[in-house]
Amino acid sequence: METPRDREFLEFIVKNLVDHPDDVKIERQVDEMGVLLSVKVNPEDMGQLIGRQGSTAKAIRSLVRIIGLKNHARINLKIEEPEGGSRKRQEEETSSSESTSATEDFEDFKI
Repeated sequence: METPRDREFLEFIVKNLVDHPDDVKIERQVDEMGVLLSVKVNPEDMGQLIGRQGSTAKAIRSLVRIIGLKNHARINLKIEEPEGGSRKRQEEETSSSESTSATEDFEDFKI
């Protein structure tokens, strides 16, 4: 079966942006809402793929949507968060700092 052109195009862009092109994985799902392209990259490459303030990701999304318009399809791009990504680390730091501040509050009451 021939690889869909939208997936092929996205793969070309992403592999040329990242330092670990062999780790790029793209899944394509089609449903009643359109086409969903999910991208997974090496955790070290997430910054390059997203760009400063998400500018690279926005540009890639725009290009993929244009390809979709040309082929009469609605295409969305999802960038998969890698295991142990920065978002999870921030949540863990927030929850641990909240728990320590709660115990500090009780210390003030000398309970």
